[in-house]
Amino acid sequence: MAGGYGPPIYPPAQTYHSHGRRRGGEVGCSICRCFLNCLGCCGGCILSIVCNILIGIAVCLGVVALILWFILRPNVVKFQVTEANLTRFDLEPQSNRLHYNLSLSFSVRNPNQRLGIHYDRLEARGYYGDQRFAEVDMKSFYQGRKSTTEFGTELNGESLVLLGSGGRKDLRENRKSGVYRIDVKLRFKIRFKFGFLNSWAFKPKIKCHLKVPLSSSGSTGGLQFHPTKCHVDL
Repeated sequence: MAGGYGPPIYPPAQTYHSHGRRRGGEVGCSICRCFLNCLGCCGGCILSIVCNILIGIAVCLGVVALILWFILRPNVVKFQVTEANLTRFDLEPQSNRLHYNLSLSFSVRNPNQRLGIHYDRLEARGYYGDQRFAEVDMKSFYQGRKSTTEFGTELNGESLVLLGSGGRKDLRENRKSGVYRIDVKLRFKIRFKFGFLNSWAFKPKIKCHLKVPLSSSGSTGGLQFHPTKCHVDL
């Protein structure tokens, strides 16, 4: 060309490659992913095994309990109040203090042929209407198979009882008739015994609806208390 000049010549563009670094990063990521996948797989397997073991144990315990139930055939105990003596039941209108003196005798029947029964933490509570006025602890005891046990307690003292208009009306009617409607609830724990084995504890609720005549100096004016069966709720 004229003047000795040709087109400009540019140096070739330089390219940089980091094959070794990329390859190492890809290998590291692959190892991490593999490790995490292995952990997830192992964790899932362990969780599945644990769940299967727990389900198997629950099924075995259920089968054993069902077999024992059919073999032993436990029956519900039977409670009744055989005697009740009420010598005082006065409510002070101004202070709402109830003064009471009630003695009770209970009879409990164990109808089971193969099971004895432990009665633990016995407690008797007295109610008038929906108001609790007394609470007393009783001694624990053991009852053998096919047997009847008698025990008693006394509810004595005074307590604050807040009766509504309906409750006060019932109290006036009870005074006129000389017979008081009193509820007694028993709370305790029972354990069945078979040989040297004891079951877990149950907490039945016993409720007795009583009609107790008020006695004065040992006399009830011809009115008598009739033995009353109690309702058993397991």
